[in-house]
Amino acid sequence: MIAATELRLVLVTPETTLLDERVRSLQYPLYDGQMGVLPGRAPLVGRLGVGELRLEASDGRTQRFLVDGGFVQIKGSVVTLLTHQSMPVEQIDLAQAEADLAAALGDVPTSPEALEAKQQALQRARRMIALRR
Repeated sequence: MIAATELRLVLVTPETTLLDERVRSLQYPLYDGQMGVLPGRAPLVGRLGVGELRLEASDGRTQRFLVDGGFVQIKGSVVTLLTHQSMPVEQIDLAQAEADLAAALGDVPTSPEALEAKQQALQRARRMIALRR
């Protein structure tokens, strides 16, 4: 049983469960802003954005991850993040993120769907660069 001062964070991608551990607090991006969670939070279902997941583990260490869209569910003391892609910030390849940004900037969309894809690629690359720096 998890104490009332802790949360259980489960971070899941289509490939694997990246994290399943007890945390004191966490912050993550929603599609329209940032959200912080402490123990005792009311239930919630929300849409994730692209950005930084920051958590404070039970032992006091801070971990940072990139999350790329998906959904979050808070039920009791369990916070589940289902995301398209996630990785520790330390694993972001800055040169690749800058190349992705340049490619997205050079893209000329020809349809509304292509414009949306360009905007998502720009946002993802910019967030990756900001997190890595």
